[in-house]
This record gives sequence, C-alpha cells and structure tokens, in this order.
Amino acid sequence: MASPCIDICRYDEATGWCLGCGMTRKDKKHWKKDKAMRPAIRETLPARLQALAAAGHPTGKAAKRKKKKKD
Repeated sequence: MASPCIDICRYDEATGWCLGCGMTRKDKKHWKKDKAMRPAIRETLPARLQALAAAGHPTGKAAKRKKKKKD
C-alpha cells in the first residue's frame, strides 16, 4: 500500500493533522513501522482533510508553501 504522504508536511496546530495528507506525526511513524495499521490510518484521512478544508485551511497540494517572488 502506497503512502498517502505527498511531501507537504505542514501541520495544523490545533489538531496535529498534516495539511497535505491528513496524517499526524504519530501516524507517519506507525505507517513506516506497523503495516497492519495502514488501512485504519488511510480510512481516517478523507474526513480529516475535509474538516481542515471546512476550517479554512488549504489542503492537499494547495497546502504547499508558495515561494516568494523577488523584485
């Protein structure tokens, strides 16, 4: 099973959820070490990302920091 991580790794301070994929830091550790937990972790992510978006956070690829343009 492929990781849902999209290398954004920006976290909401209130929930601890990644704005890119929805996982917590703890989820990411479990993903690497405990393959049996992967389906349960993956199941929670859509609802987390939806809740973050409803709270006004950019999610998924939209959460990526944009580089500042130099004048």
